[in-house]
Amino acid sequence: MITAEHWIEALGLEEHVEGGYFRRTFQADHRPRISTPVGDRYTLTSIHYLLTRGSPVGHWHLNQSDILHFHHHGEAITYHLLYPDGRHHTAVLGQDPHRGQLLTLAVPGGVWKASHLTQGDHGLISEAVAPGFDYADMTLGQEADLLESFPEQAELIRRYCRPAAL
Repeated sequence: MITAEHWIEALGLEEHVEGGYFRRTFQADHRPRISTPVGDRYTLTSIHYLLTRGSPVGHWHLNQSDILHFHHHGEAITYHLLYPDGRHHTAVLGQDPHRGQLLTLAVPGGVWKASHLTQGDHGLISEAVAPGFDYADMTLGQEADLLESFPEQAELIRRYCRPAAL
């Protein structure tokens, strides 16, 4: 049986500030960087990302870039998306389309995102980010700010906000 520990070791994953584990797998060094309003970025970057029984939540965060998520192994991962206009959307990334699970999930830049492993030992995905990921383009969700922007989603915000002590 392949476990979370297997993936952490085999892929050289490290703890991620959002929760879970990650490792950058690609950045488009062979192409000229592209200009964005906040600086030059790679055209594309990608990572492996793993949620585990011990670290089952990808806490609320917002990226400026568009992100494609691809499910690879393990259990399904549920995503909660909060759009600037206040809409909430839930999607499940997993291997069973007959149960409504998606193999690929696109999340536009500017959308708040939280994810969680609902059962099992782990869920392994990868993400492709365009323009390429830069920490300057990511905002970690602060409970008070999110509650002000999305008061109707108070339960979800509190459940998936990163604890302030971390």
